[in-house]
Parts: sequence; structure tokens; C-alpha cells
Amino acid sequence: MLRVRKSAVGWAVALALTAAGLTPASPAAARPQPGPTIDWRPCAADSEAEAEPEPESEPESEPECGTLSLPVDWNQPRGERFDLALARRAADKATRKGALVFGPGGPGDSGVDRVVNGSSRFSADLRRRFDIVSFDPRGTGGSHPVICARDLLARQPQLIADQAQFDATVAGNALLRADCRARTGALYDHVDTTSAARDLDAVRAALGERQLTFHGSSYGTLLGQRYAELYPNRVRAVVLEAAMDHSVGSTRAFLDSQAVTAENAFDEFVAWCDRSTACGLNGRDVRAIWAGLGARAERGTLTDPDWAGVVLTPFELARLTHKKFYDTWRWPGLADWLGRMDAAASPATAPPADATTTVDAVAPYPFAVFCQDWSLPVRDYREYAAHVRRAALLAPDLRYPPALFALVTCLGTPTPVANPQHRLRVRTDVPLLLAATVHDPASGYDWARSVARQLGRHGALLTYQGWGHGSYSSSPCVERAVDAYLMDQLVPARGASCPAVDPDV
Repeated sequence: MLRVRKSAVGWAVALALTAAGLTPASPAAARPQPGPTIDWRPCAADSEAEAEPEPESEPESEPECGTLSLPVDWNQPRGERFDLALARRAADKATRKGALVFGPGGPGDSGVDRVVNGSSRFSADLRRRFDIVSFDPRGTGGSHPVICARDLLARQPQLIADQAQFDATVAGNALLRADCRARTGALYDHVDTTSAARDLDAVRAALGERQLTFHGSSYGTLLGQRYAELYPNRVRAVVLEAAMDHSVGSTRAFLDSQAVTAENAFDEFVAWCDRSTACGLNGRDVRAIWAGLGARAERGTLTDPDWAGVVLTPFELARLTHKKFYDTWRWPGLADWLGRMDAAASPATAPPADATTTVDAVAPYPFAVFCQDWSLPVRDYREYAAHVRRAALLAPDLRYPPALFALVTCLGTPTPVANPQHRLRVRTDVPLLLAATVHDPASGYDWARSVARQLGRHGALLTYQGWGHGSYSSSPCVERAVDAYLMDQLVPARGASCPAVDPDV
């Protein structure tokens, strides 16, 4: 490992403080000046947050919650404001080094929920050294969520069948945007990741941190990348786990990459079933079983055994299956689920009469940020159909990669978008650390390698040879390397790699 050089407290700090409108008393004593602070209080006891099961670990400090008032539009800092919701768990006072900010994925995941329900996705040693802080990104969760009419959201098709439906979707999306804007207010037009990066710098300042220590996961890696572009001198350490490549400029390139990534995950699941007795389909032809389920879904006769009467469309079958590739501990359950559907050859039944009844007329729409971060235009149904056919050739088993819905939900989005795709321009003293998984089902390894090339000497790629969406929680080797980087700024050597962890261990 290499230890990165520490930036001297001098011109770099002075530049950062000047950019913030502050003047240090002297280079040697430069410190952030008083600014907005977060009033931390015990979190509400009646949280309804849902979280993944946390591994057993050392006891954590009690969670604290707070808000930070921020501009809706950073180009008008004295204009309308909103409250950004945050949560933290404090480090051990005797060993504390600072604050580690976690950037949630999704888009739409709640960082507040993650902290409140346990931050043990990070090692006990890291939690002793750093306050674990996260937030709900603007437009999501407790941070002025984007709200839209539920019936307009429901009109968005999973797949488009013809030009008439294509035109109806474009028109419906225009109605949806107008409705979301009317219900949400001005923030609706400012949920892009560039705005969120400016929020993140305000969080850093409010925490009293001279520089940012950050760990972003999945969609949260766009936030880490954008922050490093905008504030290179304020980066202490940034981890990008399961990184997205925001330089993918065309609709075709985006969808092709996602199709190949999804099919690779399917191949790895099949290979595991072939070799592991922990797979309930071991010894059977998994691809043939899958093909049969797909054919039933196409006929409209496939039902979900976990939800009585719920008919699975081909897209929904692919989406639910793909989601279970995210963690290897889900694989035995996926095999069981597929096996139960294969055994249930009876025709689909209609859902109960009250199954579609809904009380709320509105619903949150956390995916709105995606359409402000990505321009993925599709001219007409002919072009759309060509994308779908090509995806099926690239992913002959998982024919409908979930990314297809991104095209549908963003159809007709006005351009240019607020935070368009572009090649990274990062010039930090501290290299950003990419933690990438070779068989990641969502953020393909090709994305990580592309981001590493764009970063050049301002980045370092740590490869996990295994499976799953992310690697810190599944590989002790990755955990040790990431902890050394975050705690002591030790950068893995070029070409560093961690071996796969057997899913059956």
C-alpha cells in the first residue's frame, strides 16, 4: 500500500476557505469558521424504516437525528429552502478521528434509515474511529420527497408494445412531470446529483470537518464522483463501492452494458446451482426451468407463490430475479422461489377483489433524480423496439434487464438535463478508491474499469473477484483495504485484488 501525501495547511486550505467566503486567521491555524450547524437529537422511537438484516457486531451508540436547512436552488442561495434529514451514530470519544459520511444508493435509498437501523455495514473499528453520518438525499425520504399522483405513476408501462403506447407514454410522462412539480414545488426541478453534491459540502461544513471522508454505494457513487469534481481540495478520502459510470453517453451504450451485466449475474447463479447442493435446483437444468417460467409469463399464466393471485409479467419475473442476485445469501431463496413456481403448473387466477384497492392518492417518486442525471433519448417505438431486441440478444436468458424501465420512465424528459453524462474531471491530491466486484449484477465491472481509466492517478481500483452488488460487507479482504484507506489514507497497490468468498461458506 502507498500512503498518500497530506496536503499542507496553507494555500489549499486558504483556497477552500476563500471559496466558502471565509478567511483564515493564519495558515497554521486555519480552521472552518462558524456556520450552519445540525441540532442533533434522539431519533423518533416510532421509526417505520425497513432495513436489511444486520450482522452481529459490537454495540453501537444510540442514533441521533437532525436537519440542515439548505437552498432549493444553489444558484439562488437566498431563495426558497428545504430541510435535509440526517442521522448519525457517534464514534468512541477516546478514539474518534472525525465523521464518515455514507452516500446511499438507489436512487431513493434512505441514509437516515440505514443509520437508525444500524450502521454495522461498517466494521467495528471504523465505527470506533468515525461518527457514521448519512442523510436522505434531496427529494427522497425525509428530505422534502418528490410526491406525485399514484394513478399517473401507475400508467407507466413496464414495456412498450407499439407506437400508440409509445406516444401515450410520452404524453403520460409529461402529465406526470407537471403533477409532480405542482405537488412537490420548486425542489422537483433541483433533485439532480450536482445539487446533491453541493448539499454534501454543506453537510461537511456543518459537521465541522475541514475535508470530507465519504463512502458512496451504487447510485451514491455518482455523488462521490461529482463532489470530487466540484471540491477536489476538500477531499480527504472517498470510497466508490459498486461505481456507476456517468460517462456512458448514449442510450444504446447504457442499455447494452446493463444487459451484459445482468446476464453475467444469471450465468453465475446457474453455475453455482450446477456445483452447489445448497441450490434447491442442483442437478436440474436451470436454464430449461427458467425458459419454461418465461414462457408462462409471456402467456400471462405465471403467478408469484409468495403473493397469492399476483400474476408475474415477463419484465417483473426478470426484475425480481435480478434483485436476488444482489447478495449471495439470497441465492438459495431464489432457487427455492423458482422451483416452487416451476412446480405450480396451474393457470393463473385473478387477484382478490380488494387486492388493488389503494387509500393514498399520492406516492413518493424517488426515481425522479435519475431523469435529471441521465439523458437517454429514444425517438420512437421503432428505435425502442430495436433496443429491446438487442438487449434480448445480449441477455438471452434475462431478456428484460431492469434498466429498460429507465428508458420508459424518462421518455420525453426535456433536454439538456441538469447533470448530463460526461467524462470525469477529478484532480484530487488523494486518489479516490474504487471497490469493484467482477460479477456485480447492477454496476458492471466494465463501469468500474472505465471510471478508473478516467480518474488516472487520481483513482485506485480494488477488485473483488466474487459476486454481489457491492463488496465491503461480503469480503473481509475488501473490508480491511477500505478501512485502511478511510482511517489512514493507505491506498491499495496498483492491480490490488481480493479473492472470491464461496457463497456456501
